[in-house]
Amino acid sequence: MASSTVFLDLLGPQRASEKGTTCPGDLPPASDPELVERARAARATLGDRAFVLGHHYQRDEVIQFADARGDSFRLAQQAAARPEAEFVVFCGVHFMAESADILTGDHQQVILPDLAAGCSMADMATWAQVDEAWEILEEWVPGGTVPLTYMNSSAAIKAFTGREGGAICTSSNAAKAMAWAFERAERVLFLPDQHLGRNTALAMGLEAADCVVWDPHRHEGGLDPDRVRAAKVVLWRGHCSVHHRFLPEHVDRVRERIPGVRVLVHPECRREVVAKADEVGSTERIIKVVEASPPGSSWAIGTELNLVHRLATEHPDKTIAFLDRTVCFCSTMNRIDLPHLTWAMEELVAGRVPNRVRVDSATRAEALVALERMLALPG
Repeated sequence: MASSTVFLDLLGPQRASEKGTTCPGDLPPASDPELVERARAARATLGDRAFVLGHHYQRDEVIQFADARGDSFRLAQQAAARPEAEFVVFCGVHFMAESADILTGDHQQVILPDLAAGCSMADMATWAQVDEAWEILEEWVPGGTVPLTYMNSSAAIKAFTGREGGAICTSSNAAKAMAWAFERAERVLFLPDQHLGRNTALAMGLEAADCVVWDPHRHEGGLDPDRVRAAKVVLWRGHCSVHHRFLPEHVDRVRERIPGVRVLVHPECRREVVAKADEVGSTERIIKVVEASPPGSSWAIGTELNLVHRLATEHPDKTIAFLDRTVCFCSTMNRIDLPHLTWAMEELVAGRVPNRVRVDSATRAEALVALERMLALPG
């Protein structure tokens, strides 16, 4: 397979004997066949009572059981479109399961196979921190700011956004959401990913100087009233632990190693990386760009490794390389492994509901307002 061979060359001579490797590191070993059969049996028994969702960053041993795969919001929408499913088994992370619970019916129960599967980015903006920041901003610039919150956030932060007149966005519609926000106020508080917020603002024609960063670990965010008044975008100091690690030198090095390679990165990457890339897009766009590219094309992709590995496997007529040489899985996403999924489905078969993720009614109502504002954005 052409993509595998080129990928091995990038790893250096110490790895060149490992035929078939398509990522810069060891993937987990093949699952226990008995466990696979147990999962299949449980899934078959549940039938239409359950709907299994698999995020693109999931490992293959889990994604094989998914009835639908996609990014976080697409999967939540898929769950909402299956009202006949009594159980929604979400193979993702906690904020995704919360979003699914917000968008699904009261009769549906959302299951997260491992409750420890969180999101480091979402955890970088707690309710207490955001509440304090908002109180200060309202004192400095009363009524002058609209909150705009990335999908990768807790239900509590989504509810805050809905309550304070803001909207939710995804990586694919962030520019439309930001334009919507600027129609309502002179500045935006963008939560919780500073990189997506900055990259979106710059792509819309704003200057770097128009953006300031609110650091929740510093007194008054490390800012002052004058700096906030002069800013167009107040960025929360948060990031994705996977995409934050990509550096501009990784882009330079991969261009040296693979002549003619095109670099494709997620907008959660640093602005210096985005500036050097050929293409920038959400997870869904990354997949579509690779699918639409001609045979023989070469791509270096800056996103989560499970997805890059899967793209390399599904497109053997193309060279698919990981942007960095070091392994970069989403560690919290990978907590959802086949043992946890099998256990969760077998518990449902036995009549027990494990690890249900439930958003309280008040939070749900306010978060839904913010999500509906996003859905009402022009297409």
